[in-house]
Amino acid sequence: MKKFFCFAAALILLGMVVSCKKESNQVLIFSSSEDFRIEHMQKRLNEQFPQYSVVINYMTTGNLAAKLKAEGTATDCDIVGEMDYAYLEGILDSLADLSSYDSSMFLDELIPEHHKYFPLYKNAGCIAINEKFLADRGLPVPSSYADLIKPEYKGMISMPSPKSSGTGYLFLKNLVNVWGEDAAFAYFDKLAENILQFTSSGSGPVNALIQGEAGIGLGMTMQVAAAVNRGSTLKAVFFDEGSPYSMYGTGIIKGKETRQAVREVFEFYYTTLSREDKELFVPEQIFKSQTNAIANYPVNTKPADMRGIENLAEKERLLDKWKY
Repeated sequence: MKKFFCFAAALILLGMVVSCKKESNQVLIFSSSEDFRIEHMQKRLNEQFPQYSVVINYMTTGNLAAKLKAEGTATDCDIVGEMDYAYLEGILDSLADLSSYDSSMFLDELIPEHHKYFPLYKNAGCIAINEKFLADRGLPVPSSYADLIKPEYKGMISMPSPKSSGTGYLFLKNLVNVWGEDAAFAYFDKLAENILQFTSSGSGPVNALIQGEAGIGLGMTMQVAAAVNRGSTLKAVFFDEGSPYSMYGTGIIKGKETRQAVREVFEFYYTTLSREDKELFVPEQIFKSQTNAIANYPVNTKPADMRGIENLAEKERLLDKWKY
């Protein structure tokens, strides 16, 4: 009987060792990136780390922020692959200190003093247009936000919901800054009458244009450029208010930085993969030495007024007023 219990105990210990080994070799990244960017990153991570099981899980910006805020350091997430700065500020207590990592390659103004996250990319917005969709219906390309609330565009416009999408919030915050809060919300009440769908993700509007479901989308400049480079006949236009934008960052959940696999993957992610991301998809500058030129990506666009875009309290207050 004694030998049996010793044998059983040995099996349990062996199982624990195997389990720990398996756990230490797995790295879970949660990201709100677009599918084509995640596809590239996943492929490169698989190539770079065949000894690890590295998985990128997609969640919308709002859902990911809610998940990490609720779960804290007990989350299954190891690396926050992508989240806007405002939401990252809301989970600082759950993020590891990255002071030991080299951040000298980034523009100084993009590094927070607390060093809890690093910049990943600058997300710029545009008015995406499917010119054929509009031409087939005898409609002109809109040239202002005022045009978008005209009755002839009813049911032809797609916009991301600011509650779930950082891209959607870009447009809301910009107009609040430029027009004032009351005027901006009154405008979106009118715009809602013309909206085909408030999508849960920032990529939703451009996808709707590609599929011929909508003619106008409040979307991401990089996604329009990527679609054009794949053969789609879309166009990015910018109204007088300029191109709205915000910063997205990446970090490690506190306690996970002690694992070698997480450290190695994060090092590769925020340096090599981030640079590839700029070269292939998002050329907006975040590195000191960065000269990217992506075909069909608009240049010399006017930046919109984005004061307070990283203020989480302000974001939550405005989103509480959003009713769509």
